[in-house]
Amino acid sequence: MRGGKSKAAASSKDDTKVAGKRKAAGKVDKKAKRGRKAAKDANKPKRPPSAFFIFMEEFRKTFQEKHPENKKVSVVSKACGDKWKSMSESEKAPYVAKAAKRKAEYEKIIASFDKKQSESSGGNASAEEEVEEEGSDKSKSEVEDDEDGNEEEEEDEE
Repeated sequence: MRGGKSKAAASSKDDTKVAGKRKAAGKVDKKAKRGRKAAKDANKPKRPPSAFFIFMEEFRKTFQEKHPENKKVSVVSKACGDKWKSMSESEKAPYVAKAAKRKAEYEKIIASFDKKQSESSGGNASAEEEVEEEGSDKSKSEVEDDEDGNEEEEEDEE
C-alpha cells in the first residue's frame, strides 16, 4: 500500500472531501445570487493625483539628480514621505492648489464621460443584462467543471 493508510481511513477521508465540496458549491451559488461587480470601463478617465503624489513627482526628479547612484524605489519613497511629513502647511499649499485644479478638471471630464455613457447606454439596457447573464452562466459551468474534475481526482486516488 502507498502511504501506509488503510482503505477504511482513505474512504472516510474521501467522504469528508465530498461533503466539503457540497458546502463549497453552496457558497458559489450564494455568491452568484448576489451578483457580480460591473466590468470596469477601459475608457474611463483616471482619477487625479493627490497633493502628495504631485509633490512626489517633483521630489523624484530632484532626488535622482542628487543621488544618481540610488536605484531603489523604496529609498526614494521613504525620503519623499519623510520630507512631506516635515513640511509645513504653507510649504504644501502649492501642491494642494495643483491637486485641486487637477480635481476640478477631472470632474469636468468625468461629467462629460458620464453623459456620453448615459446617452449610449439609453437603448442598450438589455445588452448589459445579457452580458451579466453570460457571466453568471459561465460561473455556473465553471462550478460544474470543477465538480467533474474533482470526481476524477477522487477516482484516481482510490
